[in-house]
Amino acid sequence: MSRTKRVLQAVVGGTSDAGIRFGDRRRLLKALGFEERTRGDHHIFTHEGVVEIVNLQPRGSLAKPYQVKQVRQLVFKYRLGLHS
Repeated sequence: MSRTKRVLQAVVGGTSDAGIRFGDRRRLLKALGFEERTRGDHHIFTHEGVVEIVNLQPRGSLAKPYQVKQVRQLVFKYRLGLHS
């Protein structure tokens, strides 16, 4: 199983929001079809089919737990998935 699939499972499962690495979350969003632009430490993600804009910042090497929850909600709301 690819690392991106494991990260998606962890995000969807919601059991380790504080343990998701920021870089893994960035790769996941890109794999889900999001476009990224960066301004300072703010990583702004947009997706053609998603109304919300995702604004993420790292906390050290880890993702902020509330932002992992935000990504999980978007995955469910828009039925986003990896395309192999």
